[in-house]
Amino acid sequence: MLNSDSSTLAHIGQNLALLWLSLILLPFDTFLLCLAYVAQRVFNLPVPKKQNIGNRKTVLVTGVGMTKGLFLARAFYLEGHRVIGADFEPNGALVCGRVSVALSAFYRLTKPNEQAGSDPYKSGLLNIIRKEKVDLWVSCSGVASAVEDGEAKEIVERGTTCKAIQFDVPTTEQLHEKHSFINRTAELNLTVPETHVVTDRDAIQRILAAAQGKKFILKSVGMDDSSRADMTLLPRPSAVETAKHLARIRVSQKNPWIVQQYIQGREYCTHALVIHGVVKAFVACPSLELLMHYEALPANSPLSRAMLAFTTTYAAAGGANFTGHLSFDFLVEDAAARLQDPSKITLYPIECNPRAHTAVCLFTGTPGLVPAYLSLLTPPTYADAAKPSGSDIVTPVRPNDKYYWIGHDLVCCVILPMLSVIRGQGSASDVLDSGREFVDHVVHWRDGTFELWDPLPVWWLYHVFWPAKFLDSVLGRRWWSRINVSTTKMFAC
Repeated sequence: MLNSDSSTLAHIGQNLALLWLSLILLPFDTFLLCLAYVAQRVFNLPVPKKQNIGNRKTVLVTGVGMTKGLFLARAFYLEGHRVIGADFEPNGALVCGRVSVALSAFYRLTKPNEQAGSDPYKSGLLNIIRKEKVDLWVSCSGVASAVEDGEAKEIVERGTTCKAIQFDVPTTEQLHEKHSFINRTAELNLTVPETHVVTDRDAIQRILAAAQGKKFILKSVGMDDSSRADMTLLPRPSAVETAKHLARIRVSQKNPWIVQQYIQGREYCTHALVIHGVVKAFVACPSLELLMHYEALPANSPLSRAMLAFTTTYAAAGGANFTGHLSFDFLVEDAAARLQDPSKITLYPIECNPRAHTAVCLFTGTPGLVPAYLSLLTPPTYADAAKPSGSDIVTPVRPNDKYYWIGHDLVCCVILPMLSVIRGQGSASDVLDSGREFVDHVVHWRDGTFELWDPLPVWWLYHVFWPAKFLDSVLGRRWWSRINVSTTKMFAC
Protein backbone atom coordinates (compact mmCIF):
# COMPACT_ATOMS: atom_id res chain seq x y z
CA MET A 1 0.00 0.00 0.00
CA LEU A 2 1.37 3.43 -0.95
CA ASN A 3 1.66 6.05 1.79
CA SER A 4 -0.03 9.41 1.18
CA ASP A 5 3.13 11.15 -0.08
CA SER A 6 4.04 8.46 -2.61
CA SER A 7 0.41 8.20 -3.71
CA THR A 8 0.29 11.95 -4.34
CA LEU A 9 3.50 11.75 -6.36
CA ALA A 10 2.05 8.89 -8.40
CA HIS A 11 -1.08 10.92 -9.20
CA ILE A 12 0.97 13.98 -10.14
CA GLY A 13 3.22 11.83 -12.33
CA GLN A 14 0.19 10.27 -14.00
CA ASN A 15 -1.18 13.68 -15.01
CA LEU A 16 2.17 15.14 -16.04
CA ALA A 17 2.91 12.10 -18.21
CA LEU A 18 -0.34 12.58 -20.12
CA LEU A 19 0.36 16.31 -20.49
CA TRP A 20 3.76 15.42 -21.91
CA LEU A 21 2.17 12.90 -24.30
CA SER A 22 -0.22 15.57 -25.60
CA LEU A 23 2.70 17.96 -26.16
CA ILE A 24 4.81 15.34 -27.95
CA LEU A 25 1.98 14.46 -30.35
CA LEU A 26 0.94 18.07 -30.97
CA PRO A 27 3.08 18.66 -34.12
CA PHE A 28 1.99 15.38 -35.74
CA ASP A 29 -1.68 15.87 -34.92
CA THR A 30 -1.54 19.47 -36.17
CA PHE A 31 -0.09 18.20 -39.45
CA LEU A 32 -2.97 15.71 -39.75
CA LEU A 33 -5.43 18.51 -38.99
CA CYS A 34 -4.00 20.57 -41.85
CA LEU A 35 -4.27 17.57 -44.19
CA ALA A 36 -7.92 17.20 -43.24
CA TYR A 37 -8.59 20.83 -44.15
CA VAL A 38 -6.87 20.30 -47.51
CA ALA A 39 -9.07 17.24 -48.10
CA GLN A 40 -12.13 19.35 -47.29
CA ARG A 41 -11.25 21.76 -50.08
CA VAL A 42 -10.55 18.95 -52.53
CA PHE A 43 -13.77 17.05 -51.82
CA ASN A 44 -15.90 20.14 -51.07
CA LEU A 45 -16.83 19.01 -47.55
CA PRO A 46 -19.14 19.23 -45.67
CA VAL A 47 -22.30 19.12 -47.79
CA PRO A 48 -25.32 19.64 -45.51
CA LYS A 49 -28.75 19.24 -47.03
CA LYS A 50 -30.67 22.36 -48.03
CA GLN A 51 -33.92 22.83 -46.15
CA ASN A 52 -36.87 25.00 -47.10
CA ILE A 53 -37.28 27.93 -44.71
CA GLY A 54 -40.42 26.37 -43.24
CA ASN A 55 -38.75 23.02 -42.62
CA ARG A 56 -35.47 24.30 -41.18
CA LYS A 57 -35.51 24.05 -37.39
CA THR A 58 -33.30 25.51 -34.69
CA VAL A 59 -32.10 22.71 -32.44
CA LEU A 60 -30.32 23.09 -29.11
CA VAL A 61 -28.06 20.16 -28.20
CA THR A 62 -26.63 20.15 -24.68
CA GLY A 63 -23.62 18.02 -23.83
CA VAL A 64 -21.68 18.68 -27.05
CA GLY A 65 -18.39 18.07 -25.26
CA MET A 66 -19.32 14.38 -25.15
CA THR A 67 -19.40 12.09 -28.17
CA LYS A 68 -23.15 11.60 -27.97
CA GLY A 69 -23.93 15.31 -27.98
CA LEU A 70 -21.41 16.11 -30.70
CA PHE A 71 -22.73 13.25 -32.85
CA LEU A 72 -26.32 14.48 -32.63
CA ALA A 73 -25.32 18.09 -33.29
CA ARG A 74 -23.52 16.96 -36.44
CA ALA A 75 -26.48 14.80 -37.49
CA PHE A 76 -28.91 17.74 -37.33
CA TYR A 77 -26.43 20.00 -39.11
CA LEU A 78 -25.97 17.55 -41.99
CA GLU A 79 -29.75 17.45 -42.41
CA GLY A 80 -29.71 21.22 -42.96
CA HIS A 81 -30.92 22.44 -39.57
CA ARG A 82 -29.50 25.26 -37.44
CA VAL A 83 -27.74 23.84 -34.38
CA ILE A 84 -26.94 25.60 -31.11
CA GLY A 85 -24.56 23.84 -28.72
CA ALA A 86 -24.18 24.15 -24.96
CA ASP A 87 -22.27 22.38 -22.22
CA PHE A 88 -20.63 22.71 -18.82
CA GLU A 89 -17.01 23.87 -18.79
CA PRO A 90 -15.98 23.67 -15.13
CA ASN A 91 -12.51 24.88 -14.13
CA GLY A 92 -11.83 26.35 -17.57
CA ALA A 93 -11.66 23.11 -19.58
CA LEU A 94 -13.10 24.20 -22.96
CA VAL A 95 -15.09 21.33 -24.49
CA CYS A 96 -14.30 20.07 -27.98
CA GLY A 97 -17.84 20.48 -29.30
CA ARG A 98 -17.61 24.28 -29.10
CA VAL A 99 -15.30 24.32 -32.16
CA SER A 100 -17.43 22.07 -34.36
CA VAL A 101 -18.53 23.55 -37.70
CA ALA A 102 -21.95 22.01 -36.97
CA LEU A 103 -22.69 24.74 -34.42
CA SER A 104 -24.05 28.18 -35.25
CA ALA A 105 -23.38 29.24 -31.65
CA PHE A 106 -22.08 27.79 -28.38
CA TYR A 107 -23.07 28.65 -24.80
CA ARG A 108 -21.47 27.73 -21.50
CA LEU A 109 -23.90 26.37 -18.92
CA THR A 110 -23.67 26.75 -15.14
CA LYS A 111 -23.34 23.33 -13.57
CA PRO A 112 -25.76 22.61 -10.69
CA ASN A 113 -23.94 22.64 -7.35
CA GLU A 114 -24.68 22.67 -3.63
CA GLN A 115 -24.00 26.38 -3.24
CA ALA A 116 -26.04 27.85 -6.12
CA GLY A 117 -28.42 24.94 -6.63
CA SER A 118 -29.87 24.28 -10.07
CA ASP A 119 -31.63 27.61 -10.74
CA PRO A 120 -28.73 29.22 -12.68
CA TYR A 121 -28.53 26.13 -14.89
CA LYS A 122 -32.26 26.08 -15.63
CA SER A 123 -32.53 29.83 -16.18
CA GLY A 124 -29.48 29.70 -18.46
CA LEU A 125 -31.13 27.05 -20.62
CA LEU A 126 -34.35 29.02 -20.76
CA ASN A 127 -32.50 32.19 -21.81
CA ILE A 128 -30.69 30.36 -24.62
CA ILE A 129 -33.93 28.85 -25.91
CA ARG A 130 -35.67 32.22 -25.92
CA LYS A 131 -32.75 34.14 -27.43
CA GLU A 132 -32.09 31.64 -30.22
CA LYS A 133 -35.80 30.83 -30.79
CA VAL A 134 -35.10 27.12 -30.35
CA ASP A 135 -37.69 24.68 -31.70
CA LEU A 136 -36.25 21.47 -30.19
CA TRP A 137 -33.99 20.87 -27.20
CA VAL A 138 -32.10 17.56 -27.36
CA SER A 139 -30.75 16.86 -23.89
CA CYS A 140 -27.46 14.96 -23.88
CA SER A 141 -26.25 16.08 -20.49
CA GLY A 142 -24.57 13.66 -18.11
CA VAL A 143 -25.54 11.81 -14.96
CA ALA A 144 -24.68 14.78 -12.71
CA SER A 145 -27.63 16.84 -14.01
CA ALA A 146 -30.17 14.10 -14.72
CA VAL A 147 -32.96 15.34 -12.44
CA GLU A 148 -32.20 19.00 -13.18
CA ASP A 149 -32.73 18.27 -16.88
CA GLY A 150 -36.17 16.93 -16.01
CA GLU A 151 -36.94 20.12 -14.09
CA ALA A 152 -35.66 22.23 -16.98
CA LYS A 153 -37.86 20.34 -19.46
CA GLU A 154 -40.97 21.23 -17.48
CA ILE A 155 -39.98 24.91 -17.24
CA VAL A 156 -39.02 25.14 -20.93
CA GLU A 157 -42.19 23.53 -22.25
CA ARG A 158 -44.37 25.65 -19.94
CA GLY A 159 -42.69 28.93 -20.84
CA THR A 160 -41.88 28.52 -24.55
CA THR A 161 -43.02 26.71 -27.67
CA CYS A 162 -39.82 24.61 -27.60
CA LYS A 163 -40.17 20.84 -27.17
CA ALA A 164 -37.64 18.74 -25.26
CA ILE A 165 -36.23 15.26 -25.78
CA GLN A 166 -36.14 14.70 -22.04
CA PHE A 167 -38.24 12.85 -19.47
CA ASP A 168 -40.10 14.81 -16.80
CA VAL A 169 -38.96 14.89 -13.18
CA PRO A 170 -40.95 11.92 -11.77
CA THR A 171 -39.92 9.67 -14.66
CA THR A 172 -36.27 10.76 -14.53
CA GLU A 173 -36.08 10.20 -10.77
CA GLN A 174 -37.75 6.81 -11.01
CA LEU A 175 -35.48 5.52 -13.79
CA HIS A 176 -32.29 7.20 -12.57
CA GLU A 177 -32.32 5.60 -9.13
CA LYS A 178 -31.36 1.92 -9.28
CA HIS A 179 -33.80 0.66 -6.65
CA SER A 180 -36.86 2.55 -7.95
CA PHE A 181 -36.03 1.41 -11.49
CA ILE A 182 -35.98 -2.23 -10.35
CA ASN A 183 -39.27 -1.73 -8.51
CA ARG A 184 -40.90 -0.19 -11.59
CA THR A 185 -39.61 -3.04 -13.77
CA ALA A 186 -41.12 -5.61 -11.43
CA GLU A 187 -44.43 -3.71 -11.54
CA LEU A 188 -44.43 -4.22 -15.32
CA ASN A 189 -44.08 -8.00 -14.77
CA LEU A 190 -40.60 -7.97 -16.32
CA THR A 191 -37.84 -10.15 -14.91
CA VAL A 192 -35.50 -8.49 -12.41
CA PRO A 193 -32.52 -9.76 -10.43
CA GLU A 194 -33.05 -10.03 -6.68
CA THR A 195 -32.37 -6.53 -5.35
CA HIS A 196 -32.34 -5.00 -1.86
CA VAL A 197 -31.77 -1.43 -0.66
CA VAL A 198 -29.71 -1.35 2.55
CA THR A 199 -28.64 1.37 4.95
CA ASP A 200 -26.39 -0.60 7.33
CA ARG A 201 -23.94 -3.51 7.27
CA ASP A 202 -26.15 -5.73 9.43
CA ALA A 203 -28.81 -5.71 6.71
CA ILE A 204 -26.20 -6.77 4.17
CA GLN A 205 -25.05 -9.60 6.42
CA ARG A 206 -28.64 -10.86 6.82
CA ILE A 207 -29.18 -10.93 3.05
CA LEU A 208 -25.90 -12.76 2.45
CA ALA A 209 -26.66 -15.26 5.22
CA ALA A 210 -29.86 -16.21 3.37
CA ALA A 211 -28.17 -16.32 -0.05
CA GLN A 212 -28.60 -20.11 -0.48
CA GLY A 213 -25.87 -20.38 -3.07
CA LYS A 214 -26.58 -17.07 -4.81
CA LYS A 215 -23.90 -14.45 -5.27
CA PHE A 216 -24.43 -10.71 -4.87
CA ILE A 217 -22.64 -7.48 -5.70
CA LEU A 218 -22.85 -4.14 -3.91
CA LYS A 219 -23.65 -0.86 -5.68
CA SER A 220 -23.82 2.62 -4.22
CA VAL A 221 -27.16 4.33 -4.84
CA GLY A 222 -25.35 7.68 -5.17
CA MET A 223 -22.46 8.76 -7.37
CA ASP A 224 -19.53 6.96 -5.73
CA ASP A 225 -16.78 6.78 -8.37
CA SER A 226 -14.35 5.02 -6.04
CA SER A 227 -16.63 1.97 -5.67
CA ARG A 228 -18.12 1.89 -9.17
CA ALA A 229 -15.65 -0.64 -10.56
CA ASP A 230 -15.79 -2.94 -7.53
CA MET A 231 -17.47 -6.15 -8.71
CA THR A 232 -16.51 -8.28 -5.69
CA LEU A 233 -18.84 -11.27 -5.38
CA LEU A 234 -20.42 -11.75 -1.98
CA PRO A 235 -20.45 -13.64 0.25
CA ARG A 236 -16.69 -14.27 0.13
CA PRO A 237 -15.31 -17.79 0.74
CA SER A 238 -15.10 -17.12 4.48
CA ALA A 239 -17.07 -15.02 6.93
CA VAL A 240 -13.87 -13.18 7.90
CA GLU A 241 -13.21 -12.14 4.28
CA THR A 242 -16.83 -11.04 3.88
CA ALA A 243 -16.69 -8.94 7.05
CA LYS A 244 -13.39 -7.40 5.98
CA HIS A 245 -14.86 -6.38 2.63
CA LEU A 246 -18.02 -4.94 4.19
CA ALA A 247 -15.93 -2.90 6.63
CA ARG A 248 -14.81 -0.77 3.68
CA ILE A 249 -18.38 0.06 2.64
CA ARG A 250 -19.55 3.53 3.69
CA VAL A 251 -23.25 2.71 4.08
CA SER A 252 -25.75 4.73 6.09
CA GLN A 253 -29.25 6.25 6.01
CA LYS A 254 -27.83 9.16 3.98
CA ASN A 255 -25.70 6.89 1.79
CA PRO A 256 -27.79 3.79 0.96
CA TRP A 257 -26.43 0.89 -1.09
CA ILE A 258 -27.99 -1.82 -3.21
CA VAL A 259 -27.36 -5.53 -2.78
CA GLN A 260 -28.09 -7.08 -6.18
CA GLN A 261 -28.03 -10.68 -7.35
CA TYR A 262 -25.07 -11.47 -9.59
CA ILE A 263 -26.00 -13.03 -12.92
CA GLN A 264 -23.31 -15.02 -14.72
CA GLY A 265 -23.29 -13.86 -18.33
CA ARG A 266 -22.47 -11.08 -20.75
CA GLU A 267 -23.50 -7.48 -20.32
CA TYR A 268 -25.36 -5.56 -23.02
CA CYS A 269 -26.58 -2.00 -23.33
CA THR A 270 -29.18 -0.24 -25.45
CA HIS A 271 -29.98 3.24 -26.68
CA ALA A 272 -33.50 4.23 -27.66
CA LEU A 273 -35.30 7.39 -28.68
CA VAL A 274 -38.84 7.35 -27.27
CA ILE A 275 -41.48 9.90 -28.25
CA HIS A 276 -44.98 9.87 -26.76
CA GLY A 277 -44.46 6.34 -25.48
CA VAL A 278 -43.38 5.00 -28.89
CA VAL A 279 -39.85 3.76 -29.64
CA LYS A 280 -38.60 5.71 -32.67
CA ALA A 281 -34.95 4.57 -32.82
CA PHE A 282 -33.15 1.65 -31.21
CA VAL A 283 -29.76 -0.04 -31.08
CA ALA A 284 -28.23 -2.68 -28.80
CA CYS A 285 -24.58 -3.61 -28.35
CA PRO A 286 -22.27 -5.64 -26.10
CA SER A 287 -21.22 -3.68 -23.04
CA LEU A 288 -18.68 -3.47 -20.24
CA GLU A 289 -18.50 -1.59 -16.96
CA LEU A 290 -16.32 1.02 -18.74
CA LEU A 291 -17.30 0.73 -22.39
CA MET A 292 -14.88 2.23 -24.92
CA HIS A 293 -15.47 -0.02 -27.97
CA TYR A 294 -18.87 -0.07 -29.68
CA GLU A 295 -20.27 -2.62 -32.11
CA ALA A 296 -24.00 -2.91 -32.84
CA LEU A 297 -25.85 -6.18 -32.55
CA PRO A 298 -27.70 -7.00 -35.80
CA ALA A 299 -31.16 -5.44 -35.49
CA ASN A 300 -32.82 -8.72 -36.51
CA SER A 301 -30.85 -10.87 -34.07
CA PRO A 302 -32.94 -12.63 -31.39
CA LEU A 303 -31.04 -10.88 -28.61
CA SER A 304 -31.55 -7.41 -30.08
CA ARG A 305 -35.24 -8.13 -30.68
CA ALA A 306 -35.64 -9.30 -27.08
CA MET A 307 -34.13 -6.06 -25.77
CA LEU A 308 -36.29 -4.04 -28.16
CA ALA A 309 -39.39 -5.84 -26.87
CA PHE A 310 -38.38 -4.98 -23.29
CA THR A 311 -37.86 -1.33 -24.31
CA THR A 312 -41.18 -1.04 -26.15
CA THR A 313 -43.01 -2.53 -23.15
CA TYR A 314 -41.40 0.07 -20.90
CA ALA A 315 -42.10 2.92 -23.31
CA ALA A 316 -45.73 1.97 -23.89
CA ALA A 317 -46.33 1.75 -20.14
CA GLY A 318 -45.11 5.33 -19.82
CA GLY A 319 -47.99 6.70 -21.88
CA ALA A 320 -48.25 9.71 -24.18
CA ASN A 321 -46.03 11.96 -22.01
CA PHE A 322 -43.15 9.46 -21.98
CA THR A 323 -40.55 11.24 -24.17
CA GLY A 324 -36.78 11.10 -23.92
CA HIS A 325 -33.68 8.98 -24.39
CA LEU A 326 -33.97 5.55 -22.77
CA SER A 327 -30.98 3.28 -22.20
CA PHE A 328 -30.83 -0.04 -20.38
CA ASP A 329 -28.00 -2.24 -19.13
CA PHE A 330 -28.76 -5.97 -19.19
CA LEU A 331 -27.07 -9.16 -18.06
CA VAL A 332 -27.88 -12.23 -20.16
CA GLU A 333 -26.87 -15.76 -19.24
CA ASP A 334 -24.70 -17.36 -21.91
CA ALA A 335 -27.15 -20.16 -22.68
CA ALA A 336 -30.05 -17.69 -23.03
CA ALA A 337 -28.05 -15.50 -25.42
CA ARG A 338 -27.85 -18.41 -27.88
CA LEU A 339 -31.61 -18.95 -28.08
CA GLN A 340 -33.30 -18.17 -31.40
CA ASP A 341 -36.70 -17.24 -30.01
CA PRO A 342 -36.59 -13.67 -28.56
CA SER A 343 -39.58 -14.39 -26.31
CA LYS A 344 -37.63 -17.14 -24.52
CA ILE A 345 -34.54 -15.05 -23.78
CA THR A 346 -34.48 -13.97 -20.15
CA LEU A 347 -33.06 -10.47 -19.70
CA TYR A 348 -31.87 -9.25 -16.31
CA PRO A 349 -32.01 -5.43 -16.30
CA ILE A 350 -29.46 -4.03 -13.87
CA GLU A 351 -29.61 -0.32 -14.60
CA CYS A 352 -31.49 2.32 -16.57
CA ASN A 353 -30.05 5.58 -17.87
CA PRO A 354 -32.85 8.03 -18.71
CA ARG A 355 -30.54 9.97 -21.01
CA ALA A 356 -28.64 9.62 -24.26
CA HIS A 357 -26.09 6.81 -24.48
CA THR A 358 -22.80 6.97 -26.37
CA ALA A 359 -24.11 4.06 -28.46
CA VAL A 360 -26.03 6.69 -30.45
CA CYS A 361 -22.84 7.09 -32.51
CA LEU A 362 -23.72 3.73 -34.10
CA PHE A 363 -26.39 5.63 -36.08
CA THR A 364 -23.76 7.38 -38.23
CA GLY A 365 -25.14 7.92 -41.73
CA THR A 366 -28.65 6.75 -40.79
CA PRO A 367 -31.05 9.04 -42.72
CA GLY A 368 -34.14 8.38 -40.61
CA LEU A 369 -32.64 9.42 -37.26
CA VAL A 370 -33.13 13.19 -37.45
CA PRO A 371 -36.74 12.93 -38.75
CA ALA A 372 -37.43 10.61 -35.81
CA TYR A 373 -36.32 13.35 -33.40
CA LEU A 374 -38.25 16.05 -35.26
CA SER A 375 -41.43 13.97 -35.09
CA LEU A 376 -41.81 15.36 -31.56
CA LEU A 377 -42.73 18.71 -33.17
CA THR A 378 -45.75 17.10 -34.84
CA PRO A 379 -48.68 16.31 -32.54
CA PRO A 380 -49.25 12.54 -32.26
CA THR A 381 -52.23 11.11 -34.09
CA TYR A 382 -54.45 8.15 -33.38
CA ALA A 383 -52.78 6.35 -36.29
CA ASP A 384 -49.38 6.75 -34.63
CA ALA A 385 -50.64 5.29 -31.36
CA ALA A 386 -52.27 2.39 -33.21
CA LYS A 387 -49.08 1.28 -34.96
CA PRO A 388 -47.88 -2.16 -33.87
CA SER A 389 -44.90 -2.26 -31.55
CA GLY A 390 -41.65 -2.28 -33.49
CA SER A 391 -42.98 -0.78 -36.73
CA ASP A 392 -41.00 2.02 -38.40
CA ILE A 393 -38.22 1.91 -35.80
CA VAL A 394 -34.97 3.46 -37.03
CA THR A 395 -31.91 1.21 -36.68
CA PRO A 396 -28.30 1.82 -37.82
CA VAL A 397 -27.86 1.57 -41.59
CA ARG A 398 -24.15 0.70 -41.18
CA PRO A 399 -24.31 -2.01 -38.52
CA ASN A 400 -20.85 -3.33 -39.35
CA ASP A 401 -19.12 -0.09 -38.35
CA LYS A 402 -17.14 -0.34 -35.11
CA TYR A 403 -16.16 2.60 -32.94
CA TYR A 404 -13.18 3.38 -30.73
CA TRP A 405 -11.39 6.47 -29.35
CA ILE A 406 -7.79 6.77 -30.46
CA GLY A 407 -6.60 8.51 -27.30
CA HIS A 408 -7.95 5.71 -25.11
CA ASP A 409 -6.50 2.96 -27.30
CA LEU A 410 -3.12 4.64 -27.65
CA VAL A 411 -2.69 4.59 -23.88
CA CYS A 412 -4.37 1.23 -23.15
CA CYS A 413 -3.17 -0.78 -26.14
CA VAL A 414 0.30 0.70 -26.69
CA ILE A 415 1.72 2.69 -23.80
CA LEU A 416 0.49 0.69 -20.79
CA PRO A 417 1.55 -2.72 -22.21
CA MET A 418 5.02 -1.30 -22.90
CA LEU A 419 5.26 0.04 -19.35
CA SER A 420 4.24 -3.38 -18.03
CA VAL A 421 7.18 -4.97 -19.85
CA ILE A 422 9.55 -2.34 -18.46
CA ARG A 423 8.29 -3.12 -14.96
CA GLY A 424 8.68 -6.84 -15.56
CA GLN A 425 4.93 -7.44 -15.34
CA GLY A 426 4.25 -8.18 -19.00
CA SER A 427 5.76 -9.91 -22.01
CA ALA A 428 6.78 -8.90 -25.53
CA SER A 429 3.97 -11.05 -26.95
CA ASP A 430 1.45 -9.04 -24.93
CA VAL A 431 2.83 -5.83 -26.45
CA LEU A 432 2.61 -7.29 -29.97
CA ASP A 433 -0.95 -8.52 -29.47
CA SER A 434 -2.21 -5.21 -28.09
CA GLY A 435 -0.25 -3.33 -30.76
CA ARG A 436 -1.95 -5.35 -33.50
CA GLU A 437 -5.30 -4.58 -31.89
CA PHE A 438 -4.47 -0.86 -31.94
CA VAL A 439 -3.47 -0.94 -35.61
CA ASP A 440 -6.63 -2.89 -36.48
CA HIS A 441 -8.77 -0.25 -34.79
CA VAL A 442 -6.99 2.63 -36.52
CA VAL A 443 -7.26 1.00 -39.95
CA HIS A 444 -10.68 -0.65 -39.84
CA TRP A 445 -12.70 1.04 -37.08
CA ARG A 446 -14.10 4.59 -36.82
CA ASP A 447 -12.97 7.09 -34.20
CA GLY A 448 -16.01 8.31 -32.25
CA THR A 449 -14.92 11.97 -32.33
CA PHE A 450 -13.24 12.36 -35.73
CA GLU A 451 -14.97 13.40 -38.93
CA LEU A 452 -13.00 14.45 -42.01
CA TRP A 453 -15.40 17.32 -42.64
CA ASP A 454 -15.18 18.44 -38.98
CA PRO A 455 -11.64 17.61 -37.77
CA LEU A 456 -11.00 20.33 -35.22
CA PRO A 457 -12.99 18.80 -32.30
CA VAL A 458 -10.74 15.70 -32.09
CA TRP A 459 -7.59 17.87 -32.16
CA TRP A 460 -9.12 20.14 -29.52
CA LEU A 461 -10.11 17.18 -27.33
CA TYR A 462 -6.54 15.92 -26.95
CA HIS A 463 -4.59 19.19 -27.08
CA VAL A 464 -6.85 21.69 -25.30
CA PHE A 465 -9.57 19.97 -23.26
CA TRP A 466 -7.70 17.06 -21.70
CA PRO A 467 -4.49 19.04 -20.98
CA ALA A 468 -6.67 21.58 -19.14
CA LYS A 469 -8.28 18.76 -17.15
CA PHE A 470 -4.92 17.18 -16.26
CA LEU A 471 -3.47 20.54 -15.23
CA ASP A 472 -6.53 21.24 -13.08
CA SER A 473 -6.17 17.80 -11.52
CA VAL A 474 -2.63 18.61 -10.40
CA LEU A 475 -3.33 22.15 -9.23
CA GLY A 476 -6.58 21.22 -7.46
CA ARG A 477 -5.34 17.83 -6.20
CA ARG A 478 -8.40 16.20 -7.75
CA TRP A 479 -7.12 12.66 -8.21
CA TRP A 480 -8.72 10.18 -10.58
CA SER A 481 -8.43 6.45 -11.20
CA ARG A 482 -9.93 6.10 -14.71
CA ILE A 483 -11.06 8.24 -17.63
CA ASN A 484 -13.88 7.78 -20.12
CA VAL A 485 -12.71 9.65 -23.22
CA SER A 486 -16.12 9.46 -24.91
CA THR A 487 -18.01 11.11 -22.02
CA THR A 488 -15.01 13.16 -20.78
CA LYS A 489 -15.64 11.81 -17.28
CA MET A 490 -12.86 11.43 -14.73
CA PHE A 491 -13.62 8.85 -12.05
CA ALA A 492 -12.50 10.19 -8.70
CA CYS A 493 -10.37 8.03 -6.43
